Amino acid sequence: MPEATLSAAATPSRTATPLRLLRLPAAEAALLDAAALGGLAWGAGASSAAPGLAARLVAPAEPVVDLFTAGAAASGTHGPVRWRDDGHWLYGWLDLPDAVADLTDAAWQAYRDLFEVLDARGRPPLVKVWNFLPRINDDGGGLERYRQFNVGRFRAFSEAGFDAFEGAPAACALGPHEGTLAIRFLASRGAVRPLDNPRQVPPYRYSQRFGPRSPNFSRAALADAAGGRLAFFVSGTASIVGERSMHEGDVLAQLAETLRNLEALCAQARAHGAAAVSPADLDCVVYLRHPEDYAAVRTAFEAAVGADSAAARRAVYVEADVCRRELLVEIEGHALLAGVLAR
Repeated sequence: MPEATLSAAATPSRTATPLRLLRLPAAEAALLDAAALGGLAWGAGASSAAPGLAARLVAPAEPVVDLFTAGAAASGTHGPVRWRDDGHWLYGWLDLPDAVADLTDAAWQAYRDLFEVLDARGRPPLVKVWNFLPRINDDGGGLERYRQFNVGRFRAFSEAGFDAFEGAPAACALGPHEGTLAIRFLASRGAVRPLDNPRQVPPYRYSQRFGPRSPNFSRAALADAAGGRLAFFVSGTASIVGERSMHEGDVLAQLAETLRNLEALCAQARAHGAAAVSPADLDCVVYLRHPEDYAAVRTAFEAAVGADSAAARRAVYVEADVCRRELLVEIEGHALLAGVLAR
């Protein structure tokens, strides 16, 4: 694969490169590394295109990789950030040593480096960001680590001049029990439409009861994937209505509320150009705070989306803490859909 320096930015394509979203066993995904733009490895499936995440896979038994493939891509590095760019889509990833106490500066530095890459590559808008913060709910010296992360992230967004509110990307933030601060991101030079959920307060508008700075993300995003298709990325979605956590202590009630929120986001995607989509069409990652909830959650999830649906057959279940202590389950996902982005 051709290498490129940070400053040797590819000329942005005027036509979207067709994007493919593939969920494959790690052994099969390894055969496509050279052609992949990037991806995420669930379990011990690390590769050059999809570096592994320190998250414990509950199911399936074998490692799984989400690969994003598009056109022939240049690749390069900038500090801790590694990236691949086909002139339309840009995928990047970085892993940093975990901050011992305060996560604010580590988050700011990570996003500062991320935005420097975006600036050098023509400033394509972010579509989706995946954030993995070990010990996400721990106290970091007077403030929860997730809230520290939000302060540092907001500062980086503000300093870089990227949209921190209505134009914020889809994103998730989970807490694996080990590993490094890990960030994965996808950007596009084509049309991107962030989406919010009418059942929920947008995260960037949360009150200060959730920390001194609100989380900078939208509930989902649609991006032109060429050929009459849209890439739909759903942020981490949990049992929240308005800005309030619902059904504390009841994982199945939380799952049902989460699925209602997913359906609301699918309705927003349909309203903005997707021909048809429901939660049953998504390639989901189901995050469980307690792995012993797996059997009950899987049974209820499959009953809700249909045992033969794409969502049921391809779901990945991962042990990780959710951004609020009282939340027991969170779901994020993606899909390629027929449609044209509404203006």
